[in-house]
Amino acid sequence: MLDGACHCGALTVRFHATRLPAELPVRVCGCTFCRKHRPRYTTDPAGRVELVIARADDVSRYRFGLRLADFLLCRACGVFVAAYEPGAPGRAVINLACLTDADAFTAEPTAFTAYDSEDAATRTARRARAWTPATLQLG
Repeated sequence: MLDGACHCGALTVRFHATRLPAELPVRVCGCTFCRKHRPRYTTDPAGRVELVIARADDVSRYRFGLRLADFLLCRACGVFVAAYEPGAPGRAVINLACLTDADAFTAEPTAFTAYDSEDAATRTARRARAWTPATLQLG
């Protein structure tokens, strides 16, 4: 299990990967949000992620584009932790900077596009294939 959090610890991540960090992909996104925040992402479709928010007031949920996923930012320290798409199951992509062992992810980052031409069904299907199954809980 890989642990992580925002700077102040109000938003935490527990990443149960099925592979070692060096074997997992590292990606960068070209959308307008990601170009401003510059996160490096990872996912493991065979793993799972637990995103925990200490208190409801600790998180800012930002949605843009098709408005399918919550980009989770800490209201106290401002750190962007993950993008979470609710559903059964929910899915997430993790900002590597939040993981304690972020340096263990040694794969060369691959760029992916902003997916501006996708409709909601296509985007949800892609995320079901590529993102990590996830839960989001308070407290």
